[in-house]
Amino acid sequence: MPASTGFSLIELLVALAIFALVVVGLLNLAGESTRTAVHVERSVLAGIVADNLAAEAALAEASALAAPAQGSERLGERDWRWRRETAASGNDGLLRIDIEVTGDDGAVAANATVLR
Repeated sequence: MPASTGFSLIELLVALAIFALVVVGLLNLAGESTRTAVHVERSVLAGIVADNLAAEAALAEASALAAPAQGSERLGERDWRWRRETAASGNDGLLRIDIEVTGDDGAVAANATVLR
């Protein structure tokens, strides 16, 4: 009787199991990459909002900065809430302006500090 060529059922099952583990690993990697991209996008957009508010604060009159302020901005098809607080640093009338930007979930997404 001639020897049969090809794979046995056990060899085929082992190969399929290894292939399935590789596919699961790649899918997990793709999911993690997507989550990371969403986090980076959120951080960058919130940073832009904070930087814009910091530039506005640097150009605003000192009397307009005396009281804390809050508001919202829309950027990247998202709504961002911000809060600005001002404190005197004690050195020649130097002001420290702290800006905090939060996302929809209420978590702080970016901070900015300006001295003027």
